[in-house]
Amino acid sequence: MKKVLALVLALAMMLPVFALADDTVKIGQVDYAAHGTKCFAVLTVAVQGDKIVAAYIDEFQFMDAATAEGVPNSDADFGASYPEGKVLASKKVNAALYSANMQKSGSTQALDVNYAAIEAFVTGKTIAELEAAIEGKTSEEMVDVVSGCTLVDTLGYVTGLLEAAKSVAE
Repeated sequence: MKKVLALVLALAMMLPVFALADDTVKIGQVDYAAHGTKCFAVLTVAVQGDKIVAAYIDEFQFMDAATAEGVPNSDADFGASYPEGKVLASKKVNAALYSANMQKSGSTQALDVNYAAIEAFVTGKTIAELEAAIEGKTSEEMVDVVSGCTLVDTLGYVTGLLEAAKSVAE
């Protein structure tokens, strides 16, 4: 009886260790040049262990001040040094406007829909699985790998999200 009681007590004392081991979620974020040289992306992931449990993509570039919604304080001191007629703008906030420009270049899918497909693709994958998914892939091949995404720089976004995950991996 004493042995059983000792075993039950030992297991009960270890239970909190097991319960807490996998519950920690860390946020990783990188500024990344995922698409060309005229913008920058802010790529964010929530990582639990080495698995990505959530992802978020946004990009920022200068857009037409008359049609785009600028980042906060664009109409104040922060915006004073912007190029004439431009505002620094989130592509996600201005997805309809940006997507209309993409359509002029032949795109058939909205920017935010493409971002959502990439976010969904990386979510649920471990860092190792994501590394294997992109290993040796060209930009053209990655468009086929990420279902529902047609962005030519899909590889850049996925690589940036991987870097965000690695920034907080244990």
